[in-house]
Amino acid sequence: MTTQNGSDGLTSVEVGVTEVRYGSQTPRIRSKPLDLPTRGDEMIQFCKDIGFPLLPWQEQLARDCLRYKADGRWAHPLIGIMLPRQQGKSTFMALRILFGIYVLGEKMHLATAHKLTTSSEIFFKVSEIIDNSQMLMDNFAKKYESKGSQEIRFKNKARYLIRAGNSAARGIAAPDVIHIDELREFDTEDVWSSMRFTQMSNPNPQAYVYSNAGHANSVLLHKFRERGLAASEGAHDSIGWFEWSAEPGAEITDKEAWYQSNPSLGHTVHEDNIKDSLSDREDIFRTEILCQFVSMINPVISEAEWKKCKDENLPQLDVEKDTWMAIDLSPDRKHASLVAGQRIEGNRFMVSLLHTWFNPVNLDDLEMANDIAYWVRKFPVNAVAYSKSTASAVAARLSPAGIPIHEVNAQEYQQSCDEFVSAVSSMRLAHADQEELTKQVLSAVKLTRGDGGWVMGRKQSGIVCGAVASAMVTHFATRGESEVDIQIG
Repeated sequence: MTTQNGSDGLTSVEVGVTEVRYGSQTPRIRSKPLDLPTRGDEMIQFCKDIGFPLLPWQEQLARDCLRYKADGRWAHPLIGIMLPRQQGKSTFMALRILFGIYVLGEKMHLATAHKLTTSSEIFFKVSEIIDNSQMLMDNFAKKYESKGSQEIRFKNKARYLIRAGNSAARGIAAPDVIHIDELREFDTEDVWSSMRFTQMSNPNPQAYVYSNAGHANSVLLHKFRERGLAASEGAHDSIGWFEWSAEPGAEITDKEAWYQSNPSLGHTVHEDNIKDSLSDREDIFRTEILCQFVSMINPVISEAEWKKCKDENLPQLDVEKDTWMAIDLSPDRKHASLVAGQRIEGNRFMVSLLHTWFNPVNLDDLEMANDIAYWVRKFPVNAVAYSKSTASAVAARLSPAGIPIHEVNAQEYQQSCDEFVSAVSSMRLAHADQEELTKQVLSAVKLTRGDGGWVMGRKQSGIVCGAVASAMVTHFATRGESEVDIQIG
């Protein structure tokens, strides 16, 4: 470092070189390295030739992904790439597509994502790279865009197609490579199942799945990651799993965690950009920056808030106390939960999960009504609350039996959700940390309403019957009989 005087003799300027630090170029979790030849160096050179050189971590990823066996087949027919956003995943995907078409002679690349707009971003990236390379333009033929589909055709008869998630595989036969982006958004295996079977007649297929960290309902991501973790520990599995993520439990302010999970940090991402992201919600920062899994993104109740309401000395439900109950069913009528609530000391109340039901086809209304009747006989129940949209058939069997019921309308449900959050944040709600109830509460996400309000979204959250029932119980358990909630004067 040197010090220079300004031309006016009044200003001192320090001139020096700051050493640049880079994010980890090696994934924290990686399938066991294979001592096999690779086409990766060809891809690296191809990218240089067209003016889009790979970053060091992308170069190593290319080598790992493109290793092949003695018979010429891919060593990893399935590749999983997991890393935070804005690291260069989309660029790598686009370049793999073009390398396959221009160098490897692959005739079809099929891509999809949960939303077509996500796949479209890659489509535009591929188009941009082609437009900026005369070498690539020489083989370009035509672009096609229609509702739910986009396609680029090449003079060598190769095709790159993107399709909307639900119909991605329809009418497609034997693609060489498939790409599934934003894996965390898929809550079923349907898309994967349909796409993988399109490759059954291809002699040497390869599939790539891409994502950042997900949440409890990221079914497909969890499926592949479990295989990836096992492969990294030496399990005999052909999956290639490459994950940049921070160590579990790392604090969001830990710079070491930032560099561990962001391979492009120092290359295309500046540390200040990550600092600015600290003002975002913690669940977003962890999934988007640290690539760590959370219970749910945009949860109704955070894990920290719910833990504060845990009471290890909470008594059992009192068979002589006024009790409120609520029943809720999942939209597919395969899951249901019964929750009870009672007031305890002061202005506090407790909630307890009494019963859960599951049927892989459809729940039996009569069976559920009989089970609820059993619980009602044990306690002095003021009412069993229910939502007409999910539990009207069960309620219709309870009323003739003399069981008091209360239909919670849309306005009451919205109010119940607000009251539930308020009761948790103020710690007026108490619970015994029942595993299933905790899981369902932490899985609930907010669904906004047009008027600015919100509710717990059943379809958006997965299995949250217990959380919804707890909210309805809260609505009644927080109501005073004769006392005034707010005193003036």
